[in-house]
Amino acid sequence: MMLRKLLPMLVMLALLSAFVVQAQDEPQYAGLDMDLSGINIRMANIGGGQYEAMYDAITVFEEATGATVEIVALLDGFAIDQKLKVDFATGAADYDVAWDHTSFVAQYTPFLLPLQDYFSEDELAPFSPAILNAATIDGNLYLIPRHADISPIHYRKDLYEDEAIAAAYMDATGEALTVPTDLEQIDRQARFFVENGHSTLGYTLAGKEEALTGRFYEMHFASGGSLFDENYQPSFNDDIGVAVAELLAGWYADGIIPSDTTSLLWDGVAQYFCNNDVAIKLEWYGWYAYFQDADSCAVAGNFGLARGFTGLSVGGDAVRPSGWAGAHAFSVPATAPNPQAGVQLIKFLSSERVAYEEALLGFLPTRGDVWDRIIADAADAENPLDRERLELARIQVGEDFKTPPLIAEWIPFSNIFYPHLQAIILGDVSAQDGLDAAAEETREMMADAGYY
Repeated sequence: MMLRKLLPMLVMLALLSAFVVQAQDEPQYAGLDMDLSGINIRMANIGGGQYEAMYDAITVFEEATGATVEIVALLDGFAIDQKLKVDFATGAADYDVAWDHTSFVAQYTPFLLPLQDYFSEDELAPFSPAILNAATIDGNLYLIPRHADISPIHYRKDLYEDEAIAAAYMDATGEALTVPTDLEQIDRQARFFVENGHSTLGYTLAGKEEALTGRFYEMHFASGGSLFDENYQPSFNDDIGVAVAELLAGWYADGIIPSDTTSLLWDGVAQYFCNNDVAIKLEWYGWYAYFQDADSCAVAGNFGLARGFTGLSVGGDAVRPSGWAGAHAFSVPATAPNPQAGVQLIKFLSSERVAYEEALLGFLPTRGDVWDRIIADAADAENPLDRERLELARIQVGEDFKTPPLIAEWIPFSNIFYPHLQAIILGDVSAQDGLDAAAEETREMMADAGYY
């Protein structure tokens, strides 16, 4: 009799246990463990496109904590940067959470609240150490990352899977045609594809503004170089910098890259690859869905991805994988009326569950637990590249992530640098003379900024 009475209870306990296990297996929210009743949290956000989907989750935070969240700005990345600069300079940053970015944060640090005392080691453990390191300046953690981007090699599979092309490449170079792992291989292959009519272009890259500065920076550090030395003196006009600049100028002169390179930004560069006109290039992961849209892109289904290249051998043992990268993030202004409440909102927005939901839109996560989930989700994807892409991106974000120099003058420096590099690419000036001129102007800017 006793056993008969116990059986229903045991079944109920088993079901409850299964429910708890299943619930624990679901991605979890954070930041909901504090009563914030009556507090209005003001937030200045990046907006546009899929950036805004995350903010739909804020209602969950409001219902759980009793706080209200007021979005006081919703602007694109460059516009929100301008707002922050003005608000910080004038003392008008009366909000508790602000958009931020690893490439921009150095200019804001005098106006931000260090966050290391608000987050425990356990709370920070899921985030990429490389990104947290990029978010830490002078020992202070200023950012909690939201999502990241980095560039793998994109290559046309038809060129690398054609036996006749492979045989011709072996005859011409004495080496097997495989997906390249270094910049000198890319140079040889890109030239071979163009010179033998296999591809209209061998390579492409954005050729103006900060986009060009960043791609030079990437090739330079991958080849063992550094834009600045330990005393913030410009060092990009060294032998490595000259070699990179001469490579780009040679590509332009020989038609390896487009004739309108110095007019191209990201959308124009992507369009060339979309048209199936480019053999190989670095490109952001964010274009993946666009390239796989057969209605829009001729390259759909005809490209593969690989880890970024190592640089030119002139750098010797200092060469490393490319990995110019950045991460969108959240910060708390030092003048925030409700800093603790702002931190709680950041904990919520950077939590496993919210980050997972954003990753489903195609953004690269910055949390290891979210990487685990989206890779598992892609296990049975119809296109194997859907999963391979994520596994590769996780390696790059975890191991190759490298921001531009964490200086407030990154954009002013870029505005000095890229016109000189454009002149080198166009053949208007030698690589050494052009880089020397850029270095002299940069040195004057850094001196005016108080670096020496």
